[in-house]
Amino acid sequence: MDNALELLAIDFLGKPLRLEGSMAGWQQLFWDNTLVSQIAAAPTDTNQFTHQFELSNNEQTIQCQLNGTLSWQPFLIHYQVSADQQMVAQGERNDKDIERQQPQQPITPEKRFSLIGLASLGMKALKSAKLIKVVLASASLAAYSWLFSIQFALALLACLVFHEYGHIRAMKYFGMKTKGIYLIPFFGGLALSDEKINTRWQDVVISIMGPAFGLIMSLACMIAYWITGEMFFAGLAVFNALLNLFNLLPILPLDGGHVLKSISFSMNSKIGIIACALAAVAGVILSYRLGLTLFGFLLIMGSLEIIFEWRQRHQSHLLPLDRYGQIFSTVWYVSLVAAFIGIIAYFASLGDSLLSLPLQILGT
Repeated sequence: MDNALELLAIDFLGKPLRLEGSMAGWQQLFWDNTLVSQIAAAPTDTNQFTHQFELSNNEQTIQCQLNGTLSWQPFLIHYQVSADQQMVAQGERNDKDIERQQPQQPITPEKRFSLIGLASLGMKALKSAKLIKVVLASASLAAYSWLFSIQFALALLACLVFHEYGHIRAMKYFGMKTKGIYLIPFFGGLALSDEKINTRWQDVVISIMGPAFGLIMSLACMIAYWITGEMFFAGLAVFNALLNLFNLLPILPLDGGHVLKSISFSMNSKIGIIACALAAVAGVILSYRLGLTLFGFLLIMGSLEIIFEWRQRHQSHLLPLDRYGQIFSTVWYVSLVAAFIGIIAYFASLGDSLLSLPLQILGT
């Protein structure tokens, strides 16, 4: 199934034995890519599972069995495999093992119409990645220079590249092969990799590292402004903060959408779900109290999008965050949002009309 997480992959009788499943409770067991056993989704959670199957040839039939215990949060699977009542393999896997694995059968991503997705497919079809990067970067520079100025265009591209580099660094941290950064005129940038993620934690880290690097750039520009007094650095700091703040909105395919979706989709307990809903409401109320009307409105729209998809969370192939991961990711996300709003408010307080523009946009 496309929404399956590869729970286990071992060598069994000279061929690969692969167990796939999801939090919904269903499991499928493959031997040499042939389905040999499956367990349907169950209304009640059970940690123990057993798969029994036969392997036959012209000479003999082997009775095989896979026994194990499975915990999703935190993820841990213990397994034993036997053939004709003789144990041939045993062991365990945790979330770090899942994080580092590469699925033997690539996961088919959810199909959604997206101009960004079409652009990505178009780039993959081209043979010269370096050439297309140069062409797209040049087109982006020309487009933004035409709309604004060459200085502004160069500063904007610097913001985009630094942001996307954060995604690239996170991908490399998880051992993923990257294809580099592509700048798309009027749509921003893309950090591409041919490899798929396996866990919600990977999704959070890869998504949030872009804005995290963006915060580093805004802080560096703010310090440069304090030292030199140059308005160029002030403008770059506040504009970059606004750019990354919008990117943290809980709207897919923005980075904030991936982060908030991973957090909310990892929650099983009623207390966690209620806390998540209350946090969303509090965020909207706080946005309006601070005069960030546009930000509050977009926060509502993004939260509704996540709510509509929440019932399908158990069908995802991504390993969910544990409770520590949920709390850490939430604090990380809220801290970034607060930092960017703080930078925007600080420069608006200086009284310059241009530096006050980002705050006026948020209050529209």
